[in-house]
Amino acid sequence: MFQLDDKFLEDIGLANLPEDQKKPFLQHTYDQLEYKVGIRLSEGMTDAQLEEFESIIDRKEDVVANWLSAHAPDYQNDEVFIRLQQTGNVAVTDPGLKAEFAATKWLEVNRPDYRDVVAQTLEEIKQEILKSRDAILGATADAGTSSEAGVPPQAA
Repeated sequence: MFQLDDKFLEDIGLANLPEDQKKPFLQHTYDQLEYKVGIRLSEGMTDAQLEEFESIIDRKEDVVANWLSAHAPDYQNDEVFIRLQQTGNVAVTDPGLKAEFAATKWLEVNRPDYRDVVAQTLEEIKQEILKSRDAILGATADAGTSSEAGVPPQAA
């Protein structure tokens, strides 16, 4: 779907971000994306839907098992499940894998537009970053010289 990586940084003009700041910046961007997408996806959902999804996200095994039984009884043969299993290189019986698959399928059933919401939100975040790129790069440059800022210039 999308990846927050060096290519993403290149796309938004931050490929020259100092190495020690890339990972925290990408994590912050991911956290913002997750938060904003969560807000948008929850709009219009019932309390029962939100509670069910939260239980799946929290990996409550009984909720995950019941949901899969009702909505995807043959989940182990689903191509999304197989891809998740191969990507994560985990056993098909792994509870985390089952919960991740259930969350993905739950979104497909309850919010079939979720991929569009993620893509739109990511694009909005990209635009916000692009508008602030010079300030972001300036702040990183200032951080690199801040240790020298308190030192008065040498007299000639």
